[in-house]
Amino acid sequence: MSTTPDPSTPLTARAHGSALRGRGWLNTGGAELDLETLRGKIVLLDFWTFCCVNCLHVLDELRPLEEKWAEELVVIGVHSPKFEFEKDPEALAANIERYEVTHPVIDDPELETWSEYGARAWPTLMVLDTHGRIAGNLSGEGHAANLDQLVTQLVAEGEADGSLRRGPAPTVLAERTPQTLRYPSKLTLLPDGRLVVSDAGQHRLVVFQNDGATVDAVIGTGERGHADGDEESAQFAEPNGVLALPPEVADEVGYDLLVADTAGHLLRGVKVGADRLLRSRTATEVSTLAGTGTQWMQGEPLPRGEGDARTFALSTPWDLTWSHALGRAVIAMAGIHQLWTFDPVTGAIMVLAGTTQEGLVDGPAVTSWWAQPSGLDELPDGRIAVADSETSAVRVLDPRTMQVSTLVGEGLFDFGHVDGPAGTARLQHPLAVTALPDGRIAVSDTYNGAIRLIEEPATDGAGSTPGGITALSGMVAVGDQPGAAADEEAPAPGEAHVVTVATDLKEPSDAIVGPPVDGIGQLIVVESGNHHITWVPVAKAAERMIDKGAQRSERPVTEVGPGPLTVRVLFTPPTGHKLDDSLGPSTQVTISTTPASMLTSGAGVDTALERRIELDPAYTEGVLHVSARAASCDADPTIEFPACHMHQQDWGVPIRVVEGAPTHLDLSLLA
Repeated sequence: MSTTPDPSTPLTARAHGSALRGRGWLNTGGAELDLETLRGKIVLLDFWTFCCVNCLHVLDELRPLEEKWAEELVVIGVHSPKFEFEKDPEALAANIERYEVTHPVIDDPELETWSEYGARAWPTLMVLDTHGRIAGNLSGEGHAANLDQLVTQLVAEGEADGSLRRGPAPTVLAERTPQTLRYPSKLTLLPDGRLVVSDAGQHRLVVFQNDGATVDAVIGTGERGHADGDEESAQFAEPNGVLALPPEVADEVGYDLLVADTAGHLLRGVKVGADRLLRSRTATEVSTLAGTGTQWMQGEPLPRGEGDARTFALSTPWDLTWSHALGRAVIAMAGIHQLWTFDPVTGAIMVLAGTTQEGLVDGPAVTSWWAQPSGLDELPDGRIAVADSETSAVRVLDPRTMQVSTLVGEGLFDFGHVDGPAGTARLQHPLAVTALPDGRIAVSDTYNGAIRLIEEPATDGAGSTPGGITALSGMVAVGDQPGAAADEEAPAPGEAHVVTVATDLKEPSDAIVGPPVDGIGQLIVVESGNHHITWVPVAKAAERMIDKGAQRSERPVTEVGPGPLTVRVLFTPPTGHKLDDSLGPSTQVTISTTPASMLTSGAGVDTALERRIELDPAYTEGVLHVSARAASCDADPTIEFPACHMHQQDWGVPIRVVEGAPTHLDLSLLA
């Protein structure tokens, strides 16, 4: 179906939406919805997947629209999974609850509805008028104002022709009851032995005594929001990363914790209350250290270590670690695929690595590409290990050389559960890395429900020993693999090696090193899907070699002809806006392929929204990567300070070269 409508075209020229097909419905009380029963409503189809941070941004963008147009608009989430784990109906139901999705969702594991509507990227939004006709097609995020304009127009049309049917959306939600933890995310250890857990599903922090079970304090009201204050009045929005500052830094700045307030796009400081001998307990205090509370969007300034950190917008900070080499905290800025730093003493915040482009590109930190970095830890030798979740990779940044390298992982669409040499090993959307005392890295391999261990080749540097076998603080390192197959492939010289040490966990999302038990090293693991923390032994006897096969994200393949291919990014400025080149080009399109050699001409960056590219006839299949940005500004010349908006989307389109197939490919940024 053609999905390039223009709301200004005659109503009769709009294509009718296709049927909504999938495995089942959620948030409807078991009822199945169709476009006929929704006739008379404005329907917004949100093609999303719960691993995707941009999709989570769109969920937040839609909340005010759903409230404003509660009687006229029905939002329907079309869950179109990227990873194998996301096809699990129980996992989908859990993550709908985790992210507080309050509209109907159709489970589309086979991408039937995705294919019918021609979606090619997460997130994609389709807007249908009161007659079930497609009136708008948008990719990416940052479209809230455009959507509001379009819904306003479509409501007026529906009122004019009498087709508009007002009334509440057909949503049925299960009641949520408070519990100790709900979808906890990260944890840290205070100097006095207490554990602090980010209770993301209930928008608060929970402080446990050192047994990990007895609650010492709850910080936050449990309601989504942004408020500083004491433990009973402070508010967070899906907090994730928590970092206990080095004691000498905490003493100097007057607070104990840094908190990545993820959905609030903020960095918070927390002075944690504590009992005192023969005196009253000290008070807990929460303050805001960085961020404006709004999400950073393309075109806004990025910090360089100058100015007040509270005047810079952040984008979904997900985790934190302390870098002794840098003398500051490192932030995984998942929402824009970067690493930032924050100095608690000076308050300075700045970009450390990443261009905001999504992908896996190593090399100099300033030109590196990341894909939703979600877990951080400092290794014994000072390097920063990173769980780069969307590439199912573990990568390292060396702050001394400012170089980035990848230990395990291939790219945005390659994943699996495969142990062995790093070149063939596969993870599935890991959310955390933990530096072990012996120099190995424990990986919270979230979507595989496993804890994996990465051992790097032995060097003379810190954190490793000749032979790669050591035991520190009860942590037993990887050596020979007992019980492994005799023909197990050995790692190549200089290559890391991966084993599995625990399975059958429900979405492990973080881990820290705990005290040994009977000489066996322990990890304290946040088992997010089970709403608790658990202890996992890191024992040599538990190490296993697992091979469930390498996988690739399954998306419909687009057939293209063997001749030159014309790639067109469709962009129509919103009503009242225009493309503005007064301060430079207002558009930018970057094109590449996997494999890179498949593209013989037309690669790279240009300002044109239409480009002719040439594909090497030696290849019949590959992935075409297109990243587009377009800035539109108020068109009214009487406005002294026109408002501008940056629209951005990245597409990874699987293509197959077939004789006689179309020789053009249209991608809708805003149409």
